[in-house]
Amino acid sequence: MECVTVKPGTNCVFMKKTGCSFISGACLPVIEACTGCGYVMETDQGNYCQLYADPATKWVFGRCNFATHAKSEVQPSAQRINPLKASKRSQRQGV
Repeated sequence: MECVTVKPGTNCVFMKKTGCSFISGACLPVIEACTGCGYVMETDQGNYCQLYADPATKWVFGRCNFATHAKSEVQPSAQRINPLKASKRSQRQGV
């Protein structure tokens, strides 16, 4: 059904015939960590997430999995070399 509380005209899974069925009765505004995300929509009542009714809970255990503005840090793993194979390789190349 379409939201009539916070995000009017947007399809919302929490909207029922009796009104918004979310815990607080309406979606909660975005937090500071969501600033710059592509899923933040601006309404007359403030900024709200298009995907989650309570965006703060997505940041409790780290980065939100749908954050378009936060890049994950990829750490290259150091490749371990077997010392026995390395010594055999060096002997073979020296001949």
